[in-house]
Amino acid sequence: MTVQWPAPTARLLLRAWCEADRAPFRAMNADPRVMACFPSTLTDVQSDALFDRIVAHHAQHGFGLWAVALKAPAGDSALIGFTGLSIPAWQAPFGPCVEIGWRLAHDHWGHGYATEAARSALACGFDVLQLGEIVSFTAAVNHRSARVMQRLGMHHDAADDFDHPALPPGHRLERHVLYRLTRQAWASQP
Repeated sequence: MTVQWPAPTARLLLRAWCEADRAPFRAMNADPRVMACFPSTLTDVQSDALFDRIVAHHAQHGFGLWAVALKAPAGDSALIGFTGLSIPAWQAPFGPCVEIGWRLAHDHWGHGYATEAARSALACGFDVLQLGEIVSFTAAVNHRSARVMQRLGMHHDAADDFDHPALPPGHRLERHVLYRLTRQAWASQP
C-alpha cells in the first residue's frame, strides 16, 4: 500500500521513521512528564515494541503516526515527537474510527508544535485519504491535549466520554474524553 505523507508545516517535517529515532523515542517514552497522562512510562523494550507497531501500521494502512522533526536550519531532522493518524487496536465504543494523536518530548512543549503538526495530519486525513471523520481522545485529566483538540476545531460532547477498557475501574486515568471532527466541519474552518 502506498504510504501517504502530510505536507511539511512552516516549522516542522512529518516524516518516515528511521532507526536513529529509536533512542530519542525511548527517552521521550521514559520521561515521567511526557507520560503523566498514561498508565506508566515505557521501558526500552516497550518503547521499541511501540516503535515497531507504528512502522507496521504505516505498511498495513498507508498512513499512521509520523515522526516529527524541526525543519532546518532550526533542526537537524532529529525526532522531537510524533503526530498522525491511527486505527485503535482495541474495540472503541465509538469505532470503527481513525484517531489523531501526538506526543512531543518535554523540551518541545509550549511552542505550538503539536497543533501545527496535527493540522497537517488532519489535512492529509481529510483531503488526501478522504476520511469522513477523525476522532481524538485522552484521559479527562489531560487538559493540555484537550486544548490542542479544541484549537484544531474538534468538538466535544460529554455523552461520548467513556471509561477506557484497558484501565481498571477506579484508575485515575480511566475516564476519557472524546473529541470529533468531520470532513465537512474541517472544510468550513477559516
